[in-house]
Amino acid sequence: MKPSKTNFNIQADDQGGSIRPLKNNYLRMKYSRFYLLTTGLLAAGAAVAVFTGCQKLTEDPKGNITPNSYFKTQSDLDAAVAGMYIQIARDGAWGFTSKETSYFGSDDLTTDPGLNKGDQREFDRLQGSSTNSSLPAEWNGPWQCIYNANFILSNYTKVTASDTVTRNKSAGEAYFLRGLCYYYLVRTFGPLPIVTAPIDATARVPRSAVADVYKQIISDLTMAKTMLGKTKVQGHPSVYSASAILADVYLTMAGWPVNDATKYQAAADEANIVMQSNVYNMNIPYDQVFKTRNGPETIFALQYSVAGNLPNRRYGSSNVPLDEVAVDGSSGWDDVYPEINFYKNRPICQRSYLTFYDTIKLRNPDKQTFTLVPWNSPATHAQHPYYKKFRAGLVTNGIGDGVNEDATHLFTIQPSTNMETVISRYAGVLLDYAEASDMAGSGPSAASYAAINQVRARAGLPDLTPGLSKTAFRDSVVYERAYEFAEEFGVRWFDIVRLQLLPQISAARDASENPIPAGVNYAQKYWAPIPLAEMTLNQAWKQNDGY
Repeated sequence: MKPSKTNFNIQADDQGGSIRPLKNNYLRMKYSRFYLLTTGLLAAGAAVAVFTGCQKLTEDPKGNITPNSYFKTQSDLDAAVAGMYIQIARDGAWGFTSKETSYFGSDDLTTDPGLNKGDQREFDRLQGSSTNSSLPAEWNGPWQCIYNANFILSNYTKVTASDTVTRNKSAGEAYFLRGLCYYYLVRTFGPLPIVTAPIDATARVPRSAVADVYKQIISDLTMAKTMLGKTKVQGHPSVYSASAILADVYLTMAGWPVNDATKYQAAADEANIVMQSNVYNMNIPYDQVFKTRNGPETIFALQYSVAGNLPNRRYGSSNVPLDEVAVDGSSGWDDVYPEINFYKNRPICQRSYLTFYDTIKLRNPDKQTFTLVPWNSPATHAQHPYYKKFRAGLVTNGIGDGVNEDATHLFTIQPSTNMETVISRYAGVLLDYAEASDMAGSGPSAASYAAINQVRARAGLPDLTPGLSKTAFRDSVVYERAYEFAEEFGVRWFDIVRLQLLPQISAARDASENPIPAGVNYAQKYWAPIPLAEMTLNQAWKQNDGY
């Protein structure tokens, strides 16, 4: 990956994800029972600009106020809530492809056999290690957000406000984000320390069993539902956002490692709450989901602003072939693309056309015209297809802020975009409902079919074959999700994990992919290793098996 081309005012502490509070140059605290991450307070007030007005981030003077006096007004609380979002949205967390490094064992993700892609290539070959330099991006950001949420939840009632509904909504956002972050962490790393309040600087919290972490996630998201509103607001969760995540949580719990089949019905019930709300729909072309903000399908998304020093580098250069060079000389980074057989096994439909980029534009010596060649042409570097849906970024007046192109030309290729990162969208709720309602009973109902067929209709596919068995229907939903959500922040990988599909996925790889060494124990590859820095600080922890 290329280095960031943006100078950030907000930087994470090198040990930001450690299971203990951080020292803070701005907050001189006498008692360790009070703490807030350095980046949280520095970013807090400034982050409000990112999530409301997209203005440039600057340090907030509230960073000099002690926690005892910090929460005096609702605007103080708003600033702290916005600081939570910064922790996970920034480039050092979920703002770049490094956030999904350990998910490269999936078939919808692969990377170059050389270049500077070693971190992702390790996991693509199922050879990840605790010293992987990109792995902390998956660990630190969510933990920093959790720490900030803990501080808010311990102090928000100190705000003097006549409008307790607004104050409670802020707490609801903290519960929601804490639950969401624990959900990503537990699926990625397995057993985790459960930290739900500010802790002493010397504390070393033991890792708790996965089932106990899920109990905390359910508690947080359930509490969030009692405090959030029902109105859809860009960049903020609602009651239905919490239900959407809960539906996915319960569906995951029905699979490995919890294997609690009773959770299928709970997943269907939560998904049905969202479906019956009539707040969301799929009345938007598939490609527009990835080119516009806050569409009718978006249930929850992280917001970005290049001007505010919070760029989303998920789009543009990262998904562009190394071979492609624009008229202005900007070029692709070749970071991520699908495995060949994942592409070949795609359904032939409009969605696949909008998902995959399989005709490469090679700039001619005149630097103004281009020769178009197929993805597997010997003239290309990687001889792989790429992802079309992550090229443009946010499109304004027909021009993408990632890749600006037409059918035969590349004008400019940018690495930093304003496009949101969608964490939850309505298609996911429909597919969760379809699978969960099928598996909760004796097979698919008419409602199960109706849910998946909504997704297929938008994709340009006919209705699913009627009369499928329970298992065949489940497998059809999993296949549908793979292509509906191809390369979307671990969605495919988490299906592979909960259904224990690594042996089949690996066996189906094309021989030209980054090789997986013989003798790999697939059962040990579903969780990533805990980063070495955390193991060093928490020496009582046992590293995940296989690392």
